[in-house]
Amino acid sequence: MTLEIDVLTLFPAMLEAPLAASIPGRIVERGLAVIRVHDLRQWGIGRHRSVDDYPYGGGAGMVLRPEPVAAALEALRRPDSLVILLDAAGEPFRQSRAAELATDTHLVLVCPRYEGVDERIRAMVDLELSIGDYVLTGGELPALVVIDAVIRLLPGAIDAASTTEESFAAGLLEYPQYTRPASFGGREVPAVLVSGDHGAVARWRLGESLRRTLVRRPDLLAQRDLSPIERRLLDEVETNPPE
Repeated sequence: MTLEIDVLTLFPAMLEAPLAASIPGRIVERGLAVIRVHDLRQWGIGRHRSVDDYPYGGGAGMVLRPEPVAAALEALRRPDSLVILLDAAGEPFRQSRAAELATDTHLVLVCPRYEGVDERIRAMVDLELSIGDYVLTGGELPALVVIDAVIRLLPGAIDAASTTEESFAAGLLEYPQYTRPASFGGREVPAVLVSGDHGAVARWRLGESLRRTLVRRPDLLAQRDLSPIERRLLDEVETNPPE
C-alpha cells in the first residue's frame, strides 16, 4: 500500500528539495510514498491570489483566510483523507502518533503562515499537530518533520530493526551506540559490547536506555508501566547513578 501525502503551502520550495534527498527521496523513488506539494495561492482570491488579510479587532500581522484553504481541501480531500493542520496549539507530535499516521492511506498537511489561521479553518481539519513549544515562521518545517517521521515507518522503507530499537519506539530513549575504534580519546567501548554474550548485551542496553531516560526524560518513565526486569534494572540505575 502506498501512502499519499498532499501538502498545502505558500512556499513549495521549502519542502521540495528536502523531500527529494536522502532517505525520503529513496522512499518516494521506490513508490512507498507519493508526496505532492501544492502552492496554496493556486486557490487564492482575486487577481492577486490573496490568501491572507488583517485580523478583526486589530493587532500585528496577517491571518490566513478560510476561503483558499476550503477551496484547496474541496479539491484534494477524499473519503480516506486525514487533514492535518500544523499549529503551535496542536497536539504534541509523538512517535506513537507517527506510527498511527503511517497506517493511513492519504494525508493532507496544511502549512499556515503569518500570525496564524482564521479560527474557522480549524473546523475543516481532522487533527492539529505541534512539533514543540516554540513558534516558527510557518508550518513548512513542522510538515517536513511529520512527513519524515511517518514515511520512515512505512513497511520496507528502512531496516525494521532500526525502527524498533531507536528512541521512543518502546517509550524509552535509545541506549548509547559505539563503533570503531575500540579506544578513542581515553574512552573505551564498554566490555560487554564485545563480550559476545547477547543476553548480557541486551540487558546492558535496556539498563542504559532506562538510565538515559531517567536523566534526560523522567516524564517518560513516570507514565510507563514498568516490567519486572525494567523495575529491577531501574533500581540498579538509581542505586548507581552516573558520575
